Amino acid sequence: MRARTLSLFALALLLAAGTALFARSWLAERIARMQTAAPAAPAPPPRAVLVARTAITRGQILKPSDLTWQSWPPGPIDPAYILSGTRSAASFAGYVAREPFAPGQPISLAQVVAPGDRGFLAAVLRPGMRAVSVPVTPTSGISGFIFPGDRVDILVTQVVPPPPGSTDQSAHKEAETILRNIRVLAIDQRLAGKSGEAALAHTATLEVTPKQSEIIAVASDMGRLSLSLRGLANPRGSKRPDSSAVMQKPTYTVDSEVNPLLPKLFTGKENQETATVTILRGNGTSEKAKVSQLPSRGA
Repeated sequence: MRARTLSLFALALLLAAGTALFARSWLAERIARMQTAAPAAPAPPPRAVLVARTAITRGQILKPSDLTWQSWPPGPIDPAYILSGTRSAASFAGYVAREPFAPGQPISLAQVVAPGDRGFLAAVLRPGMRAVSVPVTPTSGISGFIFPGDRVDILVTQVVPPPPGSTDQSAHKEAETILRNIRVLAIDQRLAGKSGEAALAHTATLEVTPKQSEIIAVASDMGRLSLSLRGLANPRGSKRPDSSAVMQKPTYTVDSEVNPLLPKLFTGKENQETATVTILRGNGTSEKAKVSQLPSRGA
């Protein structure tokens, strides 16, 4: 009886070992077939270089939309070209073109100037223009949303003293647009600080004419300067104002327009009153003349 039990146990071991060997060989054959039938790995993409998407003029401040990647055929390649994988197109935002680029022309580091590098302002300034820096705050600088290449209007907020002889000696505040359509050359705005938070700018460098630089110098002593960001698109049928002009149409706002409870600042022809004065001459003749009188504020 014991010999029969041992023989059955040995037979069971042999069957288990055979089953394991068969399963192992079947799985190996299955894996080999699947590897043979698998499609070949796709070929690596061709080389690509950074090129100009559209025509770029000399002194133009680059934006990521001005650049694109273009496939490059096999063979020698100029080491000055920017290959894909080494840098991103967004990293060239704020750079200035030293030379004009035709559409599809490769970009090289020797033909562009990075912000802060020597010769940056000389490359970005147009002939006859000047560079002037103005201080900005989180509110006057649009909370850091002004970048190189944008167009802005410059406003000055100041205190208007009462005119001599006025019964109302209260001072008024007014804001006036002194320059329009000014190009921003550089701004000390970093996208991310060391702690990962945005670092706001403190100075904006603008491209102006010599006359406009004098206006900004005087206005900075008169009051607080602010920047007003202009849109890229103009209303249909309108033309972008010429930034070389000092002012196209002066506009200003006084505090009494914001708060009607404040006394009005009387200026302009609509606030003038006339009075008649009789002039007596030595020969007995007389004549009448009209003179303008400025009423007191708050009347």
